[in-house]
Amino acid sequence: MREMLWRLPLGLVAGGIGAFVYPTENLWFLTPLIPMLSTLAILGSRPLGGFFVGFVTGQAFYISHVEWLSLYLGPVPLLALSTLMALYFGLGTALTAWLYRRLKVKGKTVLRFAILAASVWTLREFAANNFPYGGFPWSRLAMTQAESFMANWVWLGGMSLLTFVLALLGTLAALWLKHRAEGKIKAIRMLSVAAVILLLPMALPIAMTSQPTGERVIAAVQGNANAGLFSNVTPGTILQNHADASQLIFDSDLADRVELVVWPENASDLDPLRSAVANQTIEQLAAKFDAPFTFGTITKEGDDTYNSTLLWRSGEGLIDQYDKKVPVPFAEYAPDRAFWRMFAPDLVDMIPRGFSFGQRDGIFELDGFKAGTLICFEIAEDSILRELVADGAEVILSQTNNADFGYSDETYQQVAIARLRAIETGRSVVNISTVGKSAIFLPSGEILSEVDWYEPAVMVEGVPTYSGTTPAMFLGSIFDWINAGFVLLFSAFAFARRRK
Repeated sequence: MREMLWRLPLGLVAGGIGAFVYPTENLWFLTPLIPMLSTLAILGSRPLGGFFVGFVTGQAFYISHVEWLSLYLGPVPLLALSTLMALYFGLGTALTAWLYRRLKVKGKTVLRFAILAASVWTLREFAANNFPYGGFPWSRLAMTQAESFMANWVWLGGMSLLTFVLALLGTLAALWLKHRAEGKIKAIRMLSVAAVILLLPMALPIAMTSQPTGERVIAAVQGNANAGLFSNVTPGTILQNHADASQLIFDSDLADRVELVVWPENASDLDPLRSAVANQTIEQLAAKFDAPFTFGTITKEGDDTYNSTLLWRSGEGLIDQYDKKVPVPFAEYAPDRAFWRMFAPDLVDMIPRGFSFGQRDGIFELDGFKAGTLICFEIAEDSILRELVADGAEVILSQTNNADFGYSDETYQQVAIARLRAIETGRSVVNISTVGKSAIFLPSGEILSEVDWYEPAVMVEGVPTYSGTTPAMFLGSIFDWINAGFVLLFSAFAFARRRK
């Protein structure tokens, strides 16, 4: 118990650093301190102690940087999410603590264990990102690095590879501090690994794998609409906000060359497939722009309700539709409602209507190019981006509604993810929000255009389109499974190993 007097505070500090490494604070260079301090806090402890320290660390980590979840929804969703994620965190640190004791790490085995511990960290993120109900694919270590030179790692192997190298940096530092007095650790080996981690991303040829296919003039509209979950605006107001903001397109020198108009998620609070007013408004705008027009709305088919993006062309009406494939659990639908309502009735009752899971692909075939579309939180889902690239997307549209989160870090964190996705996929990414922050990113991570939040604005740009693929589109799809196999193999080896 005495050990907990220093282990728990160290874990709390490690978790609390999460408040500073994600946007807007964006002190990305502090990120390796999180795995470093959390690892130091559990080395030498028993698995149960490692779990407890990890659980506390996980609570501090998630609460410190996703506090925006409580702005409009209250503390219940935040505490429920942080508790579930902290359980995963604790399981990861418990396994790391057990492996450290079981393998009797010292001397020459320290570097090998650092790799194993970083793999456990990455596996823990993977599990939390996917289970249960699709997981919470936010808050990965990789997502702190959007403005860092380390971001180029995602071009090579995706988010999980970048998380792995960050965890490895931190774990190397922790093990060096723990074992430096032994005199047996080859510091040069650790420095060499660290040097590769830090120098390799600057040498990666990220501009060489995607082939330019042209340039398309895209107009993205930020309507500055009160489109939050609990907004009580008159029906049609949000649609009108975006219609009014769209007039700003004509102030651009490129207005007569626009090839696609993009509105964000939930930009039309009336479904033009069911509302004559919305149908007429959308049709008039599409005719005025003389270009295909895509926008978010809520659609219904029989008993199913979808969070959808519609593609509209003047004179033809609806020509394609994408329904969100991965609605957010406990936000857009309530899984196993009766069971979870027993534990958190206030949270579950906030979701009176659940969205169904979409089945349509996210590819919009336009005149001369293909646009891949996704909706809001899907920007954090690895599989969605890989599917779009595999299906031929030459530019990616990320349409989102951040109105529920006010002037919080949430929108900046989401924009940072979009930037990383541009590098990872080798595609330009148009990230357009109802209220901002909105931006267009190039595959290099450079910002082509951006507008600030809470103002009506448009981005009218010649957006480069690309074909081809990056290494991450292949390696990223198998990395997590290889990493999981590696951890399970060594855990089985440790379990089978006789005590000496």
